[in-house]
Amino acid sequence: MTNQESSIIGKKITNPGTPNPEIPVELLKTNLSNPYFTHHSDHPGLVLISKPLNGDNYSTWKRAMTLALNSKNKLCFVNGSIKIPLEETNLEGYAVWSRCNDMVHSWIINTVILEISDSVIYYSTAQEVWEDLHDQFSQSNAPRIFEIQRDIACL
Repeated sequence: MTNQESSIIGKKITNPGTPNPEIPVELLKTNLSNPYFTHHSDHPGLVLISKPLNGDNYSTWKRAMTLALNSKNKLCFVNGSIKIPLEETNLEGYAVWSRCNDMVHSWIINTVILEISDSVIYYSTAQEVWEDLHDQFSQSNAPRIFEIQRDIACL
């Protein structure tokens, strides 16, 4: 970006989650490849997938959510690849990050059953919610499956 383009576009914010840490605010609103971009149809009530997480379907729920979040270029908000701008030194950058984080957090809450959403709604970041759901529901049933297969084989 030239100095002339920079002065035409206006204010910049620090965006440490991208290769170019200074992204003009106006470009954040129009650049589809930027994780801070939100489409006019994106809203907190949006339900990204049809089958909510109920505890027994974590693997398929996670795969469906990963596809949905990646298609909206928001996977970085749950996998830790985008860093949180410091509110003290980059108020505007933090505000943009916070808005997108809250949107992703809402999308996750909208795709889990009520009992599960009640346990994760008060986390501050979408990444914390994502990690908690992983910790709660990704436990493998391999030992139990082995036991059942062994019992069947002994019949």
